[in-house]
Amino acid sequence: MEMAESSITVMVTHASSKHNITLTGQDGNEPTLKDLSETLAQATGVPQASQKIIFKGKSLKEMKASLSSLGIKQGCKLMMIGNRNSLEEEAELKKLKDLEKRMEKTAKKLEKVHDELTRLKNGFLVKDLQAEALDKLDNRVTAAAEQFIKILEEINAMTVPENFSDCRMKKKGLVKTVQGFLAQCNKLEAGISAHRAKIQNKNLALTE
Repeated sequence: MEMAESSITVMVTHASSKHNITLTGQDGNEPTLKDLSETLAQATGVPQASQKIIFKGKSLKEMKASLSSLGIKQGCKLMMIGNRNSLEEEAELKKLKDLEKRMEKTAKKLEKVHDELTRLKNGFLVKDLQAEALDKLDNRVTAAAEQFIKILEEINAMTVPENFSDCRMKKKGLVKTVQGFLAQCNKLEAGISAHRAKIQNKNLALTE
């Protein structure tokens, strides 16, 4: 299949602006209305749920339909009606994005603890210093977990109106990710405890 066939450029008018949208089908399939809608969401900031795509006076609804089956060819003109997220929703989204940044910073700290624990397990430090190093790692994991819990509390404290669909999706995704990181904290703490027990057993064996 030639590239030219699965790639199409259309012109979409939204409010007072015009957007030339080029779409390429996935895995040799033709571009669909859903592909167009997703690209328009990125280009205009209008969420998919708020879009109304109009071609030859008709509102298009069949998201799975290929553009060619809807009669849309290279160079066709379409129109989209729809509002960007309200300023209120944008403000809520920004809050969520700030929380996401904080989460990512804390996650990086967790990654460092993981790397250092791996090095400890590989005998990177002499035994006497390992116990102290493990305590420090343990404290860092606890601090990270506290940060994650704080972020979770702040996310849950946000009341997002029903119609803020982008916000609700982002919020849901964030909660899931933070919970994943909390699970990682537990795993790391277990790893630290296991290694501590291992050293203590070795030290006991040495003193006997």
